[in-house]
Amino acid sequence: MAAPIRLFLADVDGTLVTQDKVLTDRAIAAVAKLGQAGILFAITSGRPPRGMSMLIEPLQLTTPIAAFNGGVFVHPDMSVIEQQVIPDDVTPTVIELLGSHELDVWVYRGADWFIRDNKAPHVAREAWTVKFDPTVTDSFASVSSGVAKIVGVSDDYDAVQKGVDAVRERLGDHVSAARSQPYYCDVTNPNANKGAVAKYLSRTYQIPTEQIATIGDQPNDVLMFAHSGLSIAMGNASHEVQQAARRVTTSNEDEGFANAVERFVLS
Repeated sequence: MAAPIRLFLADVDGTLVTQDKVLTDRAIAAVAKLGQAGILFAITSGRPPRGMSMLIEPLQLTTPIAAFNGGVFVHPDMSVIEQQVIPDDVTPTVIELLGSHELDVWVYRGADWFIRDNKAPHVAREAWTVKFDPTVTDSFASVSSGVAKIVGVSDDYDAVQKGVDAVRERLGDHVSAARSQPYYCDVTNPNANKGAVAKYLSRTYQIPTEQIATIGDQPNDVLMFAHSGLSIAMGNASHEVQQAARRVTTSNEDEGFANAVERFVLS
């Protein structure tokens, strides 16, 4: 018999919420059922902390929230527990590399989100998603210290992958680079990845990783799959991500999260 699941760690976009960023009633009910079964629930995302604050009340979150893919851990009241930032001397090179592949660059530092063009692709959508506006700056030079995450953005998906590859090749010992969406290249501290989030929660709650379940839809979720006893890929995930998981649920447009809880965890 497999060890019982004691903690369930979920990605947010493409997993916990729909394509329109809606947290459904069934998803809320599923998290409540986990609590009733004595199973802790936690979330992790490439979003900034403030970008997940709207999930705290409906899900009654009590566990640390892992923002920036684990770059910053905060309590539900948004107070910082710990953070892993990109080395200051590496930040300018990351920005230059992403720009050389024609990617628009976003910089996150503390509670702030900095951009150079508020009409660039995905800015308006991201602001609507996280419920706060970015700060426009002519240069990132003044905000290049203590950076938690840098994002390269483009609707040219091949260019995004080339940006990921370039950062890994040039700076792989100093940062972690992965696609959080087909159009996003997320760059963080090397210790800020979703695998590290699963291990952090394992240590914090003294729960063996084999008693942790994880669910996600993107390549950066595969790292947390490797540190959990039950890994679940969304139906909207790529074939490669589904192959990396032990189970596959329905899509986020078809209550994939709630179905996973009911079918694979609570059953």
